[in-house]
Amino acid sequence: MIPPLSNRQHTTSRASAGAAASRRGLLRAALAGGAAVAVAVGLLAPRRLPAAPRRGADGEGFAFALIGDLPYTLADDAKFPNLIAEINAAELAFVVHDGDFKNDPRGTGATRSQSCTDELFGEVRELFDQFDHPLVYVPGDNEWTDCWLPPSDADPIERLAMLRHLFFATDQSLGRRTIPLARQSDDAGSPHAAYRENARWSHGGVTFATLNVTGSNNNKDRTPEMDAEWADRTAADLAWLRATFAAAAADGSLGLMVIWQANPWDPRIPEGSTAFMELLATLEAETIAFRRPVVLVHGDTHYFRVDKPLGPARGRVVENFTRVETFGTPNVHWVHVTVDPADPALFTFRERIVAANVDPR
Repeated sequence: MIPPLSNRQHTTSRASAGAAASRRGLLRAALAGGAAVAVAVGLLAPRRLPAAPRRGADGEGFAFALIGDLPYTLADDAKFPNLIAEINAAELAFVVHDGDFKNDPRGTGATRSQSCTDELFGEVRELFDQFDHPLVYVPGDNEWTDCWLPPSDADPIERLAMLRHLFFATDQSLGRRTIPLARQSDDAGSPHAAYRENARWSHGGVTFATLNVTGSNNNKDRTPEMDAEWADRTAADLAWLRATFAAAAADGSLGLMVIWQANPWDPRIPEGSTAFMELLATLEAETIAFRRPVVLVHGDTHYFRVDKPLGPARGRVVENFTRVETFGTPNVHWVHVTVDPADPALFTFRERIVAANVDPR
């Protein structure tokens, strides 16, 4: 990921060997061991729909948690158990982590998570399994596409293979309690069968899907080899995105949520980049045709927001589309999402500030 926005609180010193040991100790210790502002998603006026929408499995709503860009630093490691404890205490269907469980390899702050090692990946996998609820994880750029940077000097493709081995090896989510996931790799004859990280599930009449779309310009325009990787992965992502909308329409889903890591509206994306162009065009066209609430959840720029950035360049927002960006380091908090099948707005988003993680001013 591109380093956090200039208005984010962060330090600039590299981690020392002592900080590395301290962070390992904090993670292992964790392993051993507000006022809510609500924003509802609008729904278009009723028109002809592809299938009659259905209520939740028992007519009831449900809730889930969104987190991402955590943990990065020694301070995050000390706070992350508070986040887990608060989420575990909540009545939730599942938790989604939208990527970046470690710092950029260039590293800022007191951290050892510049590393892209198997050891770190294994520690984070164990940390994720401390969540009582099912946890669905989406890979971020810091875990693989940026691992070529020093001091990691690792092969991004090999690191993605290791992520798939550790985090996406089965048809179940992570967490102490799991849920089944459909994966793009389920179709062994598909040209996109390698993309196990692209997953889909349904709950309470709502369809959810993850895509491997990363920050740092989605791994495009760095080397010819990485441009080829970007092209193959984008083809897989587009196929999965279209298939997800088709499945949601066929099921009569009340709404749809897509989760990926990158902020495709990041103003620091190089001018003229086409890294996200076709993904956003497809997302817009499919959302307009679907005509029910669609949400894109991402992290990457560490700035909690709920808004409607799809469409304004052409003079009008796409009314049934909402973007949610999750909190990220240094803000170790979470987003509480409520789904109410009886409410035409369907989704409501509330910030959850973990009191124990608020630093003194």
